[in-house]
Amino acid sequence: MANLVVHFEIHASEPERLIDFYSELLGWRFTRYGDTPYWVIDTGEGAIGNVAGQPGMGINGGLTQREGPAPEIGAPVTGCNVVVGVDDVDGLMRRGIELGGTEALPATDWPGIGRGGYLLDPDHNVFGLLSPVLSDGTTAMGPDAEAV
Repeated sequence: MANLVVHFEIHASEPERLIDFYSELLGWRFTRYGDTPYWVIDTGEGAIGNVAGQPGMGINGGLTQREGPAPEIGAPVTGCNVVVGVDDVDGLMRRGIELGGTEALPATDWPGIGRGGYLLDPDHNVFGLLSPVLSDGTTAMGPDAEAV
C-alpha cells in the first residue's frame, strides 16, 4: 500500500465561523460527528470515499475545536497545511479575502507547477490554492502541459 495522505484536519477557535468560510469559499459540506466538537468535511466529488470502491483525486477531512489560541498572523507554520486544487486561483483569493481571510502569499505563476497562492482563513490557518493553468492560459502540469 502506498503511503498516501487520506485525511486532513483544520483546527478552529470558532468552528461555525470556519464552517461558514470554507462552505462559502470552496463549497465544502460539514457534518457534525456525534456530540463531540468535530465536523466531517466532504470536499466533493472525486474525493476518496465519495466514489464507491475507487480512490479519488482528492481527500476529505475534518474540522475540530482548537485547543489553545489561534496562530498569530506572520507566525511560522507549526503544522502541515493543505493545498486545494482549484480552477480560478485569483478569483478564489479575492473571494477568500472578502469572506474574512488574509492573503499570505499572492497568486503567482510557478513554471512547471501552475498558478498558486496562499490565504489565512479567519482563524489564521494557512492553506493554498493551486491550478495547473498559468495566468497566460498555458497549462503547467498534466497531460496538456507545455514544455518548460
